[in-house]
Amino acid sequence: MTDLATIKQALQARGQSHLLRFWDELPQPQQEALLRQLAAIDFDLLDALIDKCLKGKQAVFIGGQLVPPQVLPARPADRSGAKEYQQARRRGTELLKAGKVAAFVVAGGQGTRLGHQGPKGCFEATPVAHKPLFQVFAEQIRAASNRSGKSIPWYVLTSPDNHVPTRAFFRRNHHFGLNADDVMLFPQGTVPAIGFDGKLLLTSKGSLADSPNGHGGSLPALQQSGALDDMAERGVELISYFQVDNPLVRCIDQLFLGLHDLRDAEMSAKAVPKREAMEKLGNFCVVDGKVTVIEYSDMPKELARATSENGRLRFSVGSIAVHVLSRSFVQRLTKGRRCDLPLHRAEKTVPYVNPAGKTVKPARPNAVKLEMFIFDAMALTDKTLILQTERNEEFSPVKNARGIDSPLTALRDQVRRAAAWLEAAGVAVPRDAEGQVAAAIEISPLFADSAEELARKIDPNLTITSGQQFYLGSRGQLGGTQ
Repeated sequence: MTDLATIKQALQARGQSHLLRFWDELPQPQQEALLRQLAAIDFDLLDALIDKCLKGKQAVFIGGQLVPPQVLPARPADRSGAKEYQQARRRGTELLKAGKVAAFVVAGGQGTRLGHQGPKGCFEATPVAHKPLFQVFAEQIRAASNRSGKSIPWYVLTSPDNHVPTRAFFRRNHHFGLNADDVMLFPQGTVPAIGFDGKLLLTSKGSLADSPNGHGGSLPALQQSGALDDMAERGVELISYFQVDNPLVRCIDQLFLGLHDLRDAEMSAKAVPKREAMEKLGNFCVVDGKVTVIEYSDMPKELARATSENGRLRFSVGSIAVHVLSRSFVQRLTKGRRCDLPLHRAEKTVPYVNPAGKTVKPARPNAVKLEMFIFDAMALTDKTLILQTERNEEFSPVKNARGIDSPLTALRDQVRRAAAWLEAAGVAVPRDAEGQVAAAIEISPLFADSAEELARKIDPNLTITSGQQFYLGSRGQLGGTQ
């Protein structure tokens, strides 16, 4: 549906004719842009969403019995587990050597909350070399590719707002040493903002007010962009999914990949023990026999705080938005134009153009935005698994300008992890009177992306002095300044 007459008819039938109110005032390029926006709307789906999520004020419904899930430990608890983990690491390595693995980062966010103008992935996030987040991930992918002798394609989900600057950033940085043919960038879809009266909003006379359709929108974007077809042509079977705001994330994890494959899972997840009952992490649960994640804001407080006989939280592990997905599962889920994931409602303050053509910036929420959550896909799988990991090894997100989950805490945690790896390898690390690391330390993934690999390469007689800025680079070159 791309011609104006057909769109006018569809809008009129749904009481949305106001979207063309300023049509005659628009220059042709803006008319064409608005027409493309309107043509992209699935009006039948929109009608259903307005009835379900707006008029009905859809609430989160947790039906059936809610029980804690089974979680694989970060470290095997017995000999049988150790044997399985060793086998899984070998299998993960085999998958990488066979070119069966792709990396996929969701990077549609802006760095505004961090005081950074531009895509969040461009934010400088490491303690010594000040590498942007994208480079942190690229170096991990390169390291895994170098070990396996096989290229690992990297798919980068952007948003309509940051796609162009993200693409320019990659080109300006020569794709961080990766082959440009192995890096594919594409934007996620959007969903129109719906006013409380059921009317779609205009953000300008020639543009709909819309927003990205959530991290769950990454799955239909894989299909619509042609990324899934590209994966199929390359022989990729497993997708290593992560989000852009976590500099400690392990982008390519042989153990995780191998466990997923050996257990015939379709979608797997990593988890960390929650710091406290109300931590802002999604809660892993089993509802009616299906593993799912319930957002911290949706989890009833009495359940979030419930404890077992031993005094520990019943729902004790939270999602860190790290997954392995089988390509075949994503293809099944996104077959056709629609995706089977549900849309979640959030009330937002959305600037809009009123009938007089003036921009209004409301002081209170005036519209509903709808988005998909990727973890909802877990309930649609035939088989899944959850692997617990150690927070100090793999999770320190950059979400807030200050306080918890801020650049400062992420820098601190990167230094702590690097120091722990060095000490495990026999290197003395300077510490202050309180036991805190007394140097800024950074290890490039191109030198070592795990404690085990570092131990194989490092000279234990290495000297690091208090107050030093210590960088261990790609070839073991050391950069240090007082």
